[in-house]
Amino acid sequence: MTYKINTLPLLSIEGATGKAKALLEKAKQSLGFVPNMYGAMANEPALLEVYLSAYATFRAECGFSPVEQEVIFLVISRDNGCDYCVAAHSFVADHMSKVPASITDAIRDGRPIDDPKLAALATFASRMVASRGRPSDADVAAFKAAGYGERNILGVILAISVKTLSNYTNHVFHTPVDEAFASRLWKAA
Repeated sequence: MTYKINTLPLLSIEGATGKAKALLEKAKQSLGFVPNMYGAMANEPALLEVYLSAYATFRAECGFSPVEQEVIFLVISRDNGCDYCVAAHSFVADHMSKVPASITDAIRDGRPIDDPKLAALATFASRMVASRGRPSDADVAAFKAAGYGERNILGVILAISVKTLSNYTNHVFHTPVDEAFASRLWKAA
């Protein structure tokens, strides 16, 4: 069993103050609810603020389509063994990003993806996580052969940074999956 934070609560809007409260209110305004992960992160408002900013920037500015974004986030979360983020991004993939279920399920199950370009993206993201940002020349060549460029490598690094913040927070909090994502529960092997 891994360590579990037991002296800090999952904050709610009602239980938060200052910057934490403002960030949680903004999240509720945007999403309609406050995800449990945000309640965990809000215990260190700087963490939640950086996460929200980097997440939004990745989504808006890194040049990946919504489907590609979910592939990247799901692969990183699966590789990091984050039950919460795999469930949440599976739900987002299904309902918002319109990722075909065959792709989402392949990632969740650790199976190959049928789409060659998305498969190359998933493989590269996974290699970046496994190598701690030290891809081989062959890894980069395969990524480029699929149509990606060096700027996309930096986008994957941003995604890894974003998911590291959320995955690690969920690991130490053992964050319970929100009811909204419960249809896509996942358990790390």
